[in-house]
Amino acid sequence: MSDLRRVWVAKTAAKTLVAVSFATALVAAPAFAAEAKPAAIVVIDNFSFSPAQLSVSAGSTVTWENHDDMPHTIVNDATPREFKSAPLDSGEQFSQTFPKPGTYKYFCSIHPHMTGTIVVK
Repeated sequence: MSDLRRVWVAKTAAKTLVAVSFATALVAAPAFAAEAKPAAIVVIDNFSFSPAQLSVSAGSTVTWENHDDMPHTIVNDATPREFKSAPLDSGEQFSQTFPKPGTYKYFCSIHPHMTGTIVVK
């Protein structure tokens, strides 16, 4: 076999190996994606939580994203408090996992008229 032919065979084999590896990764990806719970996002904007009420499954994590140009907090309206964020500046996030069913009311301690509810099923 000529040197040119050997180089061509080696390059073809390498390309085939990369293609098979990529295809295997694509086939395996949905199995991992199916196990992950969908993201639950609450957007803070214009001095409100959106959605104001969100339903999630037990074990889900909710993330609040501050899109406002003012700082806000997320504080559970229960005694004792189950969660409380530090003040979030614009662009910052806070996440809370809800392991058990229930209704979790919350508010912004800086702007108490801002309220929301997480319903965990």
